[in-house]
Order: sequence, then C-alpha cells, then structure tokens
Amino acid sequence: MAEGTVDYYAMVEEAWQLSDTARDYVKNAGREVDNTELWEKVFAPSALIDLERTRAEGGQPLQKIFFKNPYGLQYRADHKDWIPFRHGALDPAYLQVI
Repeated sequence: MAEGTVDYYAMVEEAWQLSDTARDYVKNAGREVDNTELWEKVFAPSALIDLERTRAEGGQPLQKIFFKNPYGLQYRADHKDWIPFRHGALDPAYLQVI
C-alpha cells in the first residue's frame, strides 16, 4: 500500500480480530459473560476504540462499539457475538476498483 493511502480492508480485519478476541474470551471463560465484562476486559483497553463516542452512543446495555476509524462492532443478540459495521464515511479517493 502506498504511503498516505488508507487501508480500509486492514481496518475491517482489525475489527474482525477484536471480534475474535471477544469470542475467545467468552469461550475460555467457560461461563456466561455479559457485555459489561467484555467492555472492561477486551474492548475498552483496545487502542482502536473511540471511548467517548462508544460511551455516548453505544447504548445501554452496550450494543455498538465505535472505533477511531469508520468501523466498529455491533452486538448480535441472536448469535451472542460482535460483528463489524461501518459507522463513518469512506473517502472515495482511497477506494480503488481492482
């Protein structure tokens, strides 16, 4: 990737990695883990997270986690997991058709 370009694919991959970390945390706990615990142990310590926006707009109980980039994670209650979503605009200058 050229210097000065934005790698949106890498941003989505980071979101999936954090989702996998949360899934592994729950699996390794071997018990019910609520989203408050996941926030404290997995999400809040991540450098990716926009803490202020998540606290303001993430919902009570927590349903969305906003990253500092245009992505984040949203909770799927029916699957009891977190999946990436896009909450911000992408800059068309950085989008390339391959």
